[in-house]
Amino acid sequence: MPVVGAITSLHNPQIRAIARLKSKKRDRYREQRFLGEGQRLIRHALTRGHRPAFAFYTADYAAGVEGAALVSDLLGEGVPLWEVTPDVMAALADTLTPQGIVAVFPMPAARTEQAQTARLLLILDALRTPGNVGTILRTAQATGVNAVICAPGTVDPFSPKVVRSGMGAHFDLPLLVDVQWESIAALVEGRHVWAATAEGQTVLWEADLSGCIALVIGSEAHGLGPEARALAQAFIRIPMVETAESLNAAVAASALLFEAQRQRWQQG
Repeated sequence: MPVVGAITSLHNPQIRAIARLKSKKRDRYREQRFLGEGQRLIRHALTRGHRPAFAFYTADYAAGVEGAALVSDLLGEGVPLWEVTPDVMAALADTLTPQGIVAVFPMPAARTEQAQTARLLLILDALRTPGNVGTILRTAQATGVNAVICAPGTVDPFSPKVVRSGMGAHFDLPLLVDVQWESIAALVEGRHVWAATAEGQTVLWEADLSGCIALVIGSEAHGLGPEARALAQAFIRIPMVETAESLNAAVAASALLFEAQRQRWQQG
């Protein structure tokens, strides 16, 4: 059984180390761990077979029916638990109103072979907005993307805001982080590479997205970088009325990925 203790001090060495996972990418990758916050995300991780290394909760959280059930299930999984005060929870959580439970997870291992064999490979080119990246990962998981590559300049997918908006996609999607463009070029060899841009020659529903493809999404602020444009074999656009502003990256990715899913389901 795990040791269950209480932590009341913000100066506790363990709390300070965990807080660094929240704010510092370097610490996350050195430790190969990341923070997951909230009942829904932690419960999803358990159902997908991802056991936290340890977790922290408040007394008020554990007093609720759902909170008590999750704490009990974590204990049953042998997860070490600590009860913490509200101010300690505030230091660990990334939300203004903490949900009362935070867990530390090992980073899921991703292998280059998962990208090489992916029929639907998603490449994120220097996307910097955490909420957009998390939403894209959630959509990617929902539409059957087999692996995601984060090119240089993309926000860390294991940062708390991305994890929170990803709603558990991190436990289902292989994520390759900070992959250099030379390596990306090798990983996409043998597949058709589409890149999304407002000036694309091919309209969304005229593009064949049913085969073995890679789809590149650029940032809404700067669009596709030169490396992404050089990698692309064709450019795809989402048609809109003339008065419409450009879509943000998450909305554009959703339209493209659901069209790819539609074609694949139609193909059988």
